[in-house]
Amino acid sequence: MLTLYGCYRSRATRPLWALFETGMAFSHVPVIQAYRLPDAAASDAPINTASPAFLAVNPMGQIPALVDGDLMLTESLAITLHIARRAGGPLAPATDAEAALMEQWALFATSAIEGPALDITYAISKGEDKTPEGAALIATCAETLRRPLARMQAHLATQDWLVAGRFTAADIMAEECTRYAQPHPTLLAEFPAVKAWIDRCQARPAFQQMWSGRLAEPA
Repeated sequence: MLTLYGCYRSRATRPLWALFETGMAFSHVPVIQAYRLPDAAASDAPINTASPAFLAVNPMGQIPALVDGDLMLTESLAITLHIARRAGGPLAPATDAEAALMEQWALFATSAIEGPALDITYAISKGEDKTPEGAALIATCAETLRRPLARMQAHLATQDWLVAGRFTAADIMAEECTRYAQPHPTLLAEFPAVKAWIDRCQARPAFQQMWSGRLAEPA
């Protein structure tokens, strides 16, 4: 059985969503980030990224991590792609070309979108958008995002999903990077096909199951 380490309020949302889509049996160890704990080393602290038990799994002390027999993976995109391939079916690539396209969209989203989108989420969640410095940062991040979002807009204007006309692991990985831009009040409205795609992704029962778990977890 697969064992996934990581809490919902982390990039573990990507493999958790994929697992819920596939219906695969798995064991979940809800490792939390050590920085979120007042004393991660306390004897009564929950298992966290500084716990010896978890460091034995991933010496980098980062989540998520996945153990599948003798295989151990520590990057959320690699974990999500592995789950899709392991499960097979529509979530997984059916050809080498589909596999290459899924990898392309995953790497595109994490390299071109995730960083500035996360900066938007963090700034707004901390109320920094109410300060001149924060507003300037958000404006800069939004401008950085317009080029990759325009690329996605052109692609999604003629199809519902990123690869092969069906929902795949590529949509999971790219949506989970792109949704960090959602707190921006106007940015995604400039890219209606991207916004509609995010809405389709987030309407899926497996996403809703994952998101319910995230909302139930302490911030």
